[in-house]
Amino acid sequence: MQFISSTKMNEMNRNEKHSGIITVFCEMEKWNHLEMNIGFQMEMEMEMEAPGFWDVPEISNKKMKELKQIKDVVDTCNTLSTQYEDIETLIEMAYEEEDAEMVLEIRQELDSFIETLENIRISQLLSGEYDRCNAILKLNAGAGGTESCDWAQMLYRMYTRWAERKGYSIEVLDYLDGDEAGIKSVSFQINGENAYGYLKSEKGVHRLVRISPFNAQGKRQTSFVSMDVMPDIEEDLDVEVEDKDLRIDTYRSSGAGGQHINKTSSAIRITHLPTGIVVQCQNERSQHMNKDKAMQMLKAKLYMLKQEANAEKLSDIRGAVTEIGWGNQIRSYVMQPYTLVKDHRTNEESGNVASVLDGNIDLFMKMKFR
Repeated sequence: MQFISSTKMNEMNRNEKHSGIITVFCEMEKWNHLEMNIGFQMEMEMEMEAPGFWDVPEISNKKMKELKQIKDVVDTCNTLSTQYEDIETLIEMAYEEEDAEMVLEIRQELDSFIETLENIRISQLLSGEYDRCNAILKLNAGAGGTESCDWAQMLYRMYTRWAERKGYSIEVLDYLDGDEAGIKSVSFQINGENAYGYLKSEKGVHRLVRISPFNAQGKRQTSFVSMDVMPDIEEDLDVEVEDKDLRIDTYRSSGAGGQHINKTSSAIRITHLPTGIVVQCQNERSQHMNKDKAMQMLKAKLYMLKQEANAEKLSDIRGAVTEIGWGNQIRSYVMQPYTLVKDHRTNEESGNVASVLDGNIDLFMKMKFR
């Protein structure tokens, strides 16, 4: 067993315990309103026992979803409370036994505690109308040819890796391969609580700088990909869409999809002529189902357009009006001659490009909540 001086242990005790645990535990009380959530949970459980609760499935299912969200918060807070007590016990033991080997264990426990708490804090701040919805993402390769198609595939992997770490599921809606490599465009849905709330800030143009593997001369090249993000709004929206305003095209599906894919023209592309909005779906098993999903996506976009009051927000939601090229990027990923990922809106940076491209993008998402 290694020993440390009382002075060092006192310093560790003071810094770890008072500056760390007590501060963040107070933040937990501040941000998560634990007692209020417990009260809501008890009220909703009593409401479920009342006669007629299940008579209207739409309302009862919505209530059940809300109850699950509240229970998850309460359970997590209770777990944090237990962890808080365990950390305090570890600190007292390390102090009494002057055991330096316990310092690392305490640090790891405290880091885990703070990370969980931060995730809860952010989830409580996601209070927008559609923040709790699933998210529909669309990546379009821009300037750069094959290099940009490869960049689109790298970004697709980045977001799917992020979703997997969150425990979210992924559903490909439309997929178009590049001519030589990569992806020309892909639409996919990330399913999970607060998916849209987290991902809505990722909307915009993403820029890559690297030595291109597709350039025989080994020159550095810049590529661009646009990302569009919208919520998957499941309820029937009050949006009137006239048939004369639509152009509906069918085409053969492409990309991964099993035996059924590519055999029939079941994929659907709907163009809303007045706004120029284009939505596509090829994931479902039939043309009819693809059309229903595409119409749902179109109505969600039109509804959001209707909700926005000014031209700047209108342009932001449509996404397609922004040129995919120089001067419009929200984030740059530089792989040569140095490594750097920089968000141009918050100035947040990371030198670990490989980690970011492997899905570790929470650093950039969380900046908007500070």
